[in-house]
Amino acid sequence: MPGIWSTVAAGAVVILAALTLPHGIPEAPQSAASASAVAPTSGTQSASLVVLRAADSADFDPGFLISDERFYDDTAMTAAEVQAFLEQTACRPVDGVDCLADYRQSTPDVPAVGAGHCGRYVGDEWESAAVIIAGVARACGINPEVLLVLLQKEQSLITRPNPSGYERAMGYACPDTADCDTEYFGFFNQVYNAAWQFRQYTLFPTDRGFAIGTNDVLYNPEASCGSGPVEIRNQATANLYLYTPYQPNDAALANLYGDGDACSSYGNRNFWRIFTDWFGDPAASRFPAWMGQCLTRDDGDPCLDAFWVAPPER
Repeated sequence: MPGIWSTVAAGAVVILAALTLPHGIPEAPQSAASASAVAPTSGTQSASLVVLRAADSADFDPGFLISDERFYDDTAMTAAEVQAFLEQTACRPVDGVDCLADYRQSTPDVPAVGAGHCGRYVGDEWESAAVIIAGVARACGINPEVLLVLLQKEQSLITRPNPSGYERAMGYACPDTADCDTEYFGFFNQVYNAAWQFRQYTLFPTDRGFAIGTNDVLYNPEASCGSGPVEIRNQATANLYLYTPYQPNDAALANLYGDGDACSSYGNRNFWRIFTDWFGDPAASRFPAWMGQCLTRDDGDPCLDAFWVAPPER
């Protein structure tokens, strides 16, 4: 009965359309609270945006910080949309540096290595931060929203940039227990290597400190603060714990936009909170779980679509 099947198919299209995540910048991007006080305005941008706090600690799930689909969606924002986001987000720079909306630098060509690694990055003279962020996202198959949130989470580089923040933009090669490796200093260097690292975590997920399944996760670099079990349910969440190996304690979650206690850590809490405030639910997916792991990467299993496993040459 073709009439019935046509109706069913049309209904399925409507359902999928309703489930599709919006791409691009939010209509009113919100500034997440930073760990430090904001310095007086000295740059070209003004703090004209209202700070809206959308995150609710009751929604925080330590085992599912972000869906694989959102984490690996390198088409979520174009360079123009990243630029518009940076221009619309309140920025108060320190010590005469540019806000990211005005920042430019020359970038190198980075060749592709092989399947599953970052694709080729074609460098240019005086690329904007937005072009760098979108270009690295596309080369490495990582959502540019993730890179933007990491820049804020690690160094407050979007709302309160400073010279040190540009050197250590993504906190890459900056362990909590040692000095940063200066070999990786610089904005492009930091953004590219952080995205590269997430691609390595994804390509080689075994024999690492955190993986899908039950993991013992510290609350703080100070081991005496203790740890707790976390059932990590997808690869993207494992990636975030590999990058920042701590979970928030109850005190950190009780004061979601402020400080907890002496044993609190804030890295993964702040990633989840900033992403929620700026881009919506990080755990959202365009496809319901019943459609299968190929679309959702549920439990981290690779999707049959090679895009998820090996981003194409870009």
